[in-house]
Amino acid sequence: MKKNYFLRILISLAIFTTISCQENKGETNDYDYSVSIPTRGNSWVLNNIDKNRQLIGENGIQNWSDPSLKIRTYFKVEETGKLDIGMTANANQSPSVIKVTFNAESNEVDVKSNARDTIHLGSYKVESPGYYFVEIEGVEKEGATFPAIESFLLGGDAVGGEVYFVRDDFYWGRRGPSVHLNYQLPEDHGDIYWFYNEVTVPENNDVLGSYFMANGFAEGYFGMQVNSETERRILFSVWSPYSTDNPDEIPEEYKIKMLKKGDDVYTGEFGNEGSGGQSFLRYNWKAGNTYRFLLNATPTGNGETDYTAWFYPPEEGEWKLIASFRRPKTNTHLTRLHSFLENFMTETGNRQRKGYYTNQWFYDADGKWNEITKMRFTADATARKENRMDYAGGAEGESFFLQNCGFFSETTPIDTIFERVPTGITPVINFSDLP
Repeated sequence: MKKNYFLRILISLAIFTTISCQENKGETNDYDYSVSIPTRGNSWVLNNIDKNRQLIGENGIQNWSDPSLKIRTYFKVEETGKLDIGMTANANQSPSVIKVTFNAESNEVDVKSNARDTIHLGSYKVESPGYYFVEIEGVEKEGATFPAIESFLLGGDAVGGEVYFVRDDFYWGRRGPSVHLNYQLPEDHGDIYWFYNEVTVPENNDVLGSYFMANGFAEGYFGMQVNSETERRILFSVWSPYSTDNPDEIPEEYKIKMLKKGDDVYTGEFGNEGSGGQSFLRYNWKAGNTYRFLLNATPTGNGETDYTAWFYPPEEGEWKLIASFRRPKTNTHLTRLHSFLENFMTETGNRQRKGYYTNQWFYDADGKWNEITKMRFTADATARKENRMDYAGGAEGESFFLQNCGFFSETTPIDTIFERVPTGITPVINFSDLP
């Protein structure tokens, strides 16, 4: 009898131990979460700009009621192995069930009505370094909303190395990293009168909020944007020499003067990122087509410089004047030639975009065109502080390229020099015939 009694005790203990060691998703467990990723800077509602604005705020994911939405939170790891995932959330006294997916593996998690703070979502495996996302969907709820989520928590071997995500400056982090081509010119190039460039945006890369800036110079920029589902612009702006983000503060003698503009071109002032004169043409440019950009700088001899921009759409087959601006207290030809790619909409910072920049030339004081085949790749503070690592640039055949956002894993080292294959196709432009 004693033998059978002790055997039953041992079997019961074994069963209890097995049950207690299983994962209990949805409960607060004693997991060693070493990384906390704030949702306010790292989460996006998929394919829904309006819901991104409504659901992702200062306190993270809130007011989430629609079970058809998918919300993804992104991060990059350098190590592999086990990954424990949790969240800091408030169930708002409303029990619910959510679906959690990581690396194509899904499970459902019960969130109890009194659940607050740390809730375990599951343990997974990371096979290779790179960017990943945690995706959540609503399954069912008793109240009006699913849980409000302040942050996702990570632990395990996979976060033993560096983990990259937006830690601060959330507005800029959600916009994503801006990337630049800094054109490398011969040291003895002399004065630059004209700057010519061509830009092609591959299909499906014309994402809302993108600015493919073609002809940048020390005092301004010129390129094409995707402003809304129904509007695209060719934008040309010149900064005032007076440093302010408010154009109303610029003294009269420092204001940019508009000299002329093309048909249907809007001109005015801009602020927030410096201030000055702005012009844009609403033009429905197409992904896959190649557009040409031409810029001139002419000092007046009276301490001012005139900047003029033209745009050549292949659909129309002729140069179009955008605008001509006079910048006071300036006596220079074109300097610091560059291009860039940026996203100016936080709601689309999770979507990848890419642009090709081809056939760059500058025209000098000797009346000669000179091809530009070398550039230095750089990126902004969001990239340099490693809040976002989804940026790239380089040379592909006869083109330079820039790529950002979308959480791709391959990153180009900042300050790398690249050289493209020369085209040898000199621009054929009769300057006197330009509008």
